[in-house]
Amino acid sequence: MPTLRFARRLVLVSLALVLVGSQLSAEELWVAKALTPEGAFTAGIEGPNSDAAGNVFVVNYARLGTIARVTPEGQAEVFVDLLMGPTGKKSVANGIVFDRAGMLYAADYTNHNVLKIDPRTRQISVFSHATFNQPNDLAIAPDDTIYCSDPDWPKGKGQIWRVDRAGNAESVASDLGTTNGIEVSPDGKTLYVNESQQRGVWAFPILADGKLGERKLIKQFDDHGFDGMRCDCDGNLYITRYGEGTVVKMTPQGEILRKIDVLGAAPSNLCFGGPDGRTVFVTEVKKTRLVTFRVDRPGLVWQRWQESAKK
Repeated sequence: MPTLRFARRLVLVSLALVLVGSQLSAEELWVAKALTPEGAFTAGIEGPNSDAAGNVFVVNYARLGTIARVTPEGQAEVFVDLLMGPTGKKSVANGIVFDRAGMLYAADYTNHNVLKIDPRTRQISVFSHATFNQPNDLAIAPDDTIYCSDPDWPKGKGQIWRVDRAGNAESVASDLGTTNGIEVSPDGKTLYVNESQQRGVWAFPILADGKLGERKLIKQFDDHGFDGMRCDCDGNLYITRYGEGTVVKMTPQGEILRKIDVLGAAPSNLCFGGPDGRTVFVTEVKKTRLVTFRVDRPGLVWQRWQESAKK
C-alpha cells in the first residue's frame, strides 16, 4: 500500500537523522586542542587555508618566508621557500586562498605582491603587484576574483583591493580603518571585512562588475582586536579575537552564536579543513602553533571544493 510504503520511508529517514544527530552529539565539538608542537612556527604564523584533500597550508613554518603543508593529523613540512624580490627582500606571506583550479595565492607583504603557486610543481610566480601598503588577508569570490585587505598600521587606516583573474589590481574601497580579516559570502554577493583597531565588522555588497557598494556595519565590538575571518557553508562568520584568545561564531547580521577558547591569547587567522570540512584550524602567535576544534557544519572552502569536483 502506498501509505504504508511512505510511512516506512519516513521511519528510515527519521532513523538516519537520529543517527547523524547522535554522531554529532557523541563527538566533542567546540573544544580546542593543540595540533602542532609549540615553537614549530615563527611568530609570523598566519595564512591558513586548505586544499581539496583537507591539508592546511600555513606560512612561516620553522623560519620566515616559508609556506608549510600540514596534514589534518598535524604532520608538517616546508612546502615552498618564497622568492627574493627585486629589492633584495625575501617574500614573506600572510593570507592564503585557493582558486577552483587548485592554484594557491599568497599575500606577500614585504614585496607588495600577490604570489601564485602551483601546488603540483611548486612553481612560484608574481600574480599581481600594486602599490599595496601591506597585502594582508585574502578572500576569493565564486568567479575566482580575489579581494585583499590592505592595512596601514602606523596611520590606523586601510583599504581593499580587487584582483581580477588576469592579476590586474584596483583599489575598490579606501579611507577605512585597519582592514584585516576578509571573506566573501557563500552566494558571492557580499564582502565582509573587519578593522582590527576600530573593532568593527563591515559588509559590502559586491556589484555586477566586482566593485563594492556602500558598506554597512554589522557588528561593533567594545574590546580586543580582530584578525582572520572565514565563513562556514551556511554563511556564518568565524572571527579570531586577537588578545581575547577566542574565535567567535557570528551570523551575517551580527549575532554572536558561540565563543571558542583557542588555548592562546593571540589567534591570528583560521580556516576550515579536514576530510569533511568540519575542522577549524587556528594559527596562534603566542605559542606559535596550530590549534584545532571540531564544528557542526563544514566550511565554505570545503563546499566550494565539492562543487569543483563535480565539474
